Amino acid sequence: MHMADALLSPAVGIAFWAASGTALAISSSKVRNDPRDFLVPLMGVLGAFVFAAMMINFTIPGTGSSGHIGGGLLLSILLGPYAAFVVIASVLTMQALFFADGGLLALGANIFNLGVFPCFIGLPLIYRPLLKRAGVMASKRRMAAITVLATVVSLQLGALGVVTQTQLSGISSLPLSGFLLLMQPIHLAIGLVEGLATATLIYFVREARPDLFVDAEAAGAQSLASRFPTKLIAGLGVLALVTAGVFSWFASSQPDGLEWSIARVTGRTELEATDSSVHTRLEELQKSLTVFPDYKFSLDAKDASPEPEKPTAPEAWPAVNAGTSLAGVIGGLATLSLVTLVAYLLRRRRKVDGDAGTPG
Repeated sequence: MHMADALLSPAVGIAFWAASGTALAISSSKVRNDPRDFLVPLMGVLGAFVFAAMMINFTIPGTGSSGHIGGGLLLSILLGPYAAFVVIASVLTMQALFFADGGLLALGANIFNLGVFPCFIGLPLIYRPLLKRAGVMASKRRMAAITVLATVVSLQLGALGVVTQTQLSGISSLPLSGFLLLMQPIHLAIGLVEGLATATLIYFVREARPDLFVDAEAAGAQSLASRFPTKLIAGLGVLALVTAGVFSWFASSQPDGLEWSIARVTGRTELEATDSSVHTRLEELQKSLTVFPDYKFSLDAKDASPEPEKPTAPEAWPAVNAGTSLAGVIGGLATLSLVTLVAYLLRRRRKVDGDAGTPG
């Protein structure tokens, strides 16, 4: 559900840059004051995992479409909403800058759609209240149902956000009714799959470290663990590397829900870019920064043959590709480094502020 710049006018794009920037500033302040000593490494490995998981599109049967997880609710449950928002913003920034996944003008809108809705609506208004009502003795099935519901609602709001932002921009040929009637159902299906995946992962983490969840569910505050979750962090790190390096071979080649919806309306999976100076300059900037377009090693992506086009055979599945693995692993490590650095600097600022307030 990464929007391209061709969907947004400069005014709408800038407005959502401002909205997401405000949310990021508030979240950064909250992360700075978070008491958990393990927050920095946990944010880092979860950022790497979500980056890798987003590479794996799963096919939606009977539609010709595919989807991938957004990861916002998963991060929110494990980290709390503010740290989760910092992580998802970092992941989406990494994808836009170096993988050409989502436009630069659209980055603020993408962060808003994939971050604000799960972190600040799905978690506090759906997941936590329903889980609290279910009580500590809630069955695994009920907990899974609550997770799926919160994920679906968050993704539905995100899809609605895409449609609304596109219509407010008024620069595309996408009709409101047709676009809306395609985007919502396909993202309902995607949300159900993501919700089940999120519930499964949360179940295993809860079984391994229930103390990470106790205080958050009882008091609605950030969770405090009695001991550093070394094994959990290491396990998530290994899972992120395996997902990026191996599981990415099993990604569906079908267009994702947004591309599929655009194609059903216009006959093309991508809209033509406008000729405005803002769009042109940002497109040139993104091209200059992109290292792994379409999550492939750059040498593969630039290997253009001058020979006439020939009919191509169906792509093999799984698509075992060393270039994709390399791009995924490097991207995951880069995301790990970025999130860890951001979190460390925020925490360092907290320490400095605390020391400055200590009487000499």
